Amino acid sequence: MEYSIGRWIWFLLIGGIIGWLAGVIVKGRGFGLLGDIVVGIVGGLLGGWMASVIGVYAYSSLAAFITALIGAVTLVSLTRFFKLAA
Repeated sequence: MEYSIGRWIWFLLIGGIIGWLAGVIVKGRGFGLLGDIVVGIVGGLLGGWMASVIGVYAYSSLAAFITALIGAVTLVSLTRFFKLAA
């Protein structure tokens, strides 16, 4: 599969949106542009992994977006929990 620069920009844009939403849902604000992108991408990977463990697969863009958002919210919640526990 060939990846063009437009596809990478789209990937980063969606990652940023997901990271920002996760920050707003859990913390009340985002993490800055780079932080939002990282949280969105890592959260998407985490959400995909969690979904595959329980046997759920995303077959549409909306389902993939929701899966990534759940993963990002989980990631932010876990980091916040460990930050408060330390």
